[in-house]
Amino acid sequence: MTGVSDVRHVLVLPDRDAAEEVVEALGERFGIDEEPRLVRDALAGEDDAEDAQWLVVLRDEAGRLDPAELDAFAAQWEGWREEP
Repeated sequence: MTGVSDVRHVLVLPDRDAAEEVVEALGERFGIDEEPRLVRDALAGEDDAEDAQWLVVLRDEAGRLDPAELDAFAAQWEGWREEP
C-alpha cells in the first residue's frame, strides 16, 4: 500500500508583514496552487506579539519545491527554511 507523502516546508520569518509578503510572492515565484498556512510562533517566554516569529507552511506532496531555493527565497525577507 502506498500512502500519500506529507511533505511540508516551513519558512520562518521575522514578522507578520514579511510572512504575508512571502505568501503573496510564493505563488508568483514557485507557481504553487494551494494557499500556504500562516502561523504565529511565539518565542518561549515571550508575550509581546512583536517578539513572535511567523511561519509559512507549504505542502509539497509532489516534492517539486527545491529546499535550497526556498531557503534563498526566505532569506530575501531575513527568514530561513526550517529543516524537518
